[in-house]
Amino acid sequence: MSLTGELFIASQRVKGAGDGFRAVSPATGAEIEPSFSVATVADVESAAAAAEAAFPVYSALPRGKRAEFLDAIADEIDALGETLTERAMAETGLPHARLTGERGRTSGQMRMFARELRLGEYLRARIDHEIPDRQPARKPDLRLRMVPLGPVTVFGASNFPLAFSTAGGDTASALAAGCPVIVKGHSAHPGTAELVAGAITRAAEKTGMPKGVFSLINGPGNSVGSALVTDPRIKAVGFTGSFGGGTQLMKLAANRPVPIPVYAEMSSINPVLLLPAALEARAEALAAGFVGSLTMGAGQFCTNPGLLLAIEGPALDRFLTAASDGVGGAAAQTMLTPGIHKAYESGVARMASAPAFKQLAEGNEAGGLHCGRAALFTISAKDFIADPEHAEEVFGATAMVVRCTDIDEVLAVLAYLEGQLTATLHFDEADTDLARKLVPVLERKVGRILANGWPTGVEVTDAIVHGGPFPSTSDGRSTSVGTLAIDRFLRPVSYQDLPDALLPEELRENYTGVPRRVDGKPTL
Repeated sequence: MSLTGELFIASQRVKGAGDGFRAVSPATGAEIEPSFSVATVADVESAAAAAEAAFPVYSALPRGKRAEFLDAIADEIDALGETLTERAMAETGLPHARLTGERGRTSGQMRMFARELRLGEYLRARIDHEIPDRQPARKPDLRLRMVPLGPVTVFGASNFPLAFSTAGGDTASALAAGCPVIVKGHSAHPGTAELVAGAITRAAEKTGMPKGVFSLINGPGNSVGSALVTDPRIKAVGFTGSFGGGTQLMKLAANRPVPIPVYAEMSSINPVLLLPAALEARAEALAAGFVGSLTMGAGQFCTNPGLLLAIEGPALDRFLTAASDGVGGAAAQTMLTPGIHKAYESGVARMASAPAFKQLAEGNEAGGLHCGRAALFTISAKDFIADPEHAEEVFGATAMVVRCTDIDEVLAVLAYLEGQLTATLHFDEADTDLARKLVPVLERKVGRILANGWPTGVEVTDAIVHGGPFPSTSDGRSTSVGTLAIDRFLRPVSYQDLPDALLPEELRENYTGVPRRVDGKPTL
């Protein structure tokens, strides 16, 4: 399947007026053909106008019709097969198995939201009937459902070229909600984005969607993204990336004449707590699991275990020895982009030069271009708390072990930490009372608490939360993975005393197609 390098505006291929750019192989540094169009402000204007025109049509479609669209997108992505995987490998340096799995996750998310549409639970339909003779005043008839916000901008992520990019979870949940989507493609993998955009466009044509339901625009730098976020027709933003990038988008959105929400996933070091009995019983096994999680995918996961907490003693010494051996033997891995590799090396150098840190291990010498070497550091709890810079994320396979003198210091470190995506407890039966004490503390800090596992890997299910308090995300009440992700692009509307003929179908008196709460009682 040949690539043209064109933009997609209102489901049509468009040659951008700006100067072109090419993807760069992170493994070789060589440019990859073809040249890709750079969008202009006029292109942003066209895409936003088309999305605004499509919104009243698309949002009013029956839920089943939108579900057909999402299923068709999934089918088209699956049909791309190895063509998509191989292009993504060339542009990201990620391995075949990882990208094959991510391709399946991407189409699976679409089908999951198609199922959610058919179930209709996300509407939160509620009916409170009139009580005409209530004293001293009549109780009106009130009915509620969730409605879509309007056109949404999604920014593609560097570390997930499929599952968090053009047809990723933000796009899937926004389309499911009834919102047209304009994707700002990530400049590191434009060919991957074009292939997926073609799949979405074909699905839109096959299922009869309005033209403006989807657009893909490209452009290195900030001008195109800024123009999208500040366009008055855009009603929400989805973003996965750096803390600096996310907060800049938040400022742009907040300073609009009419501010809009930005759902940004940004920064997390994902604390792992090694409780005493578990550490005593299986220090070496815990070290092996930790090194495997830390080095997976060159550490380029937002859930990478970048911080471990444990109490000083012989068991911790055993863990550190085994973990150091594992990290020291880890192969250097190609990182996603030259910029990410440069930032990683800078972060490791910053830690290595800080007097409070002691470097225990560094992975094998790099065998190629833009390869990151794993690194492991230790620091005392007192020193860790003394400087906020010590808690900054280094995006890659680097972690620190915070040595605590007792459980009070563990609690002090947790109190000091900012919001995180995950926290993990490793415990044995003898640690249960301590773990029970820690869970309420962790609930205030993170979006997902794990027991005796490792945080890398996010299962796409109804019950998952991939979010957390700021600065891990811009809004800790939301998730970017799982069916609850649809809530970000909806708002409630209440209808008072409207006759059945004017009500949405799901709120009419004898409708039975979705779960509803009627006069305070759940019904199916």
